[in-house]
Amino acid sequence: MKAYFIRRLLLIPLTLVGITLLVFTIQRKAPGGPMEQELTQLLGGEGGARRARASDGASLSVAQVMGIEEKYQRDRSLIRGYSDWLGLTQKDLEKAGAEFSKGENEVVIPMPGTVYSVRVTKDADGGLSKQLLDAEGANLEAPEIIGPWEARLRSPEDQAESWANWMQGVPVPKDLAWRAILYRPGRDGLLQGSLGYSEKYQDPVGQMIVDRMPVSLFFGGISMVLIYAICLPLGVVKAIKHRSWLDNFTSVVVFAGYAIPGYALGSLLVVYLGAKLGWFPLGGFPGDQFHELGPAGKIKDAFEYGFMPLVCYVIGSFAFMTLMMKNNLMEHLASDYVRTATAKGAPFRSAVFKHAFRNSIIPIATTFGSNITLLVGGSILIERVFDINGFGLLQFNALLERDEPLIMGVLFVSSALMLVGNVLSDLCVALVDPRVSYK
Repeated sequence: MKAYFIRRLLLIPLTLVGITLLVFTIQRKAPGGPMEQELTQLLGGEGGARRARASDGASLSVAQVMGIEEKYQRDRSLIRGYSDWLGLTQKDLEKAGAEFSKGENEVVIPMPGTVYSVRVTKDADGGLSKQLLDAEGANLEAPEIIGPWEARLRSPEDQAESWANWMQGVPVPKDLAWRAILYRPGRDGLLQGSLGYSEKYQDPVGQMIVDRMPVSLFFGGISMVLIYAICLPLGVVKAIKHRSWLDNFTSVVVFAGYAIPGYALGSLLVVYLGAKLGWFPLGGFPGDQFHELGPAGKIKDAFEYGFMPLVCYVIGSFAFMTLMMKNNLMEHLASDYVRTATAKGAPFRSAVFKHAFRNSIIPIATTFGSNITLLVGGSILIERVFDINGFGLLQFNALLERDEPLIMGVLFVSSALMLVGNVLSDLCVALVDPRVSYK
């Protein structure tokens, strides 16, 4: 069994590479990405973009298009970009570019994040030299400042190819000049413990995820406790009291809850319990004054702001878990080994809980791992309805805003949780079923 779980754990990194590479490729290849959106905005919206592409010239210069391409790392190939995200290769941590004037071999590029500039000189052989300049443009000898920075060239042919790719239908401008790029290389990827920076918020993706984990852990943890604490006993009672009024009544209730999506129920609760009756706040979690309250006040605040979302979290799982428990237990209660136990004088209660119950929870154990994702990941739509700033809402905003580093970050965390959860499901099955050895 140990060898099996070791193999499963070793497959997790390879599976994560496949998942993230697939999504990274889709992001790069799908139309309407962040670079296309910025180009469209600069051209005056979708109508302006169409007019510019239909005319003989565009309102954007080559320098602007190249700058946007470099900003979104589109000057790198797909494989190189993914390798940079992983941290296998050095990427441009900071960079800025400028074109050489016609007939000139020197260009001055502002150093990002500083008051300095760098004069980049191109020699006849295509080599580059750098000279640090102070705020007044005078030469400055400071190897510790300019040392980490490097420069490279982009040829007119390379720029023409990029222009044709992004500005389809617009003729390539004539007399393209060489472009110099000043950049600071370094490894800053997944292998270095970094998920990059959000393009929308300019915050570290890892820190954004960590900041939202406590909220999702709160709702996910309480939801799992409620689901297992209520559904398992209810399923046992329904199996024992099959076709009784209690069984029929609870079936109607759980199926009614199962038929209503959590986000739809959330909308109804917000309208009626929140807006009309005023029993609960309309959204958010926790309240604005939560950190200023005492222990009793914090509990009251958490209940008021968390009651409606929790109802939406657990309502959909009640029917599935309850009926699974009931059907499994009824199947085992009709088995020969249970009838044999009762025939030998074992009390019915003992036959249920010592014999049938343990075998009945084996299928339920397989669902435990999949709930790990819910425990941390939350629900995108429920958090959106109640405006809960958790991991689910972070995923929603990342997709809505096409924030590529944030999408990759939340995808990596969600995928890792799913894969670890699958391994935990196998472990739970092995613990509750001694017949399973995974050899």
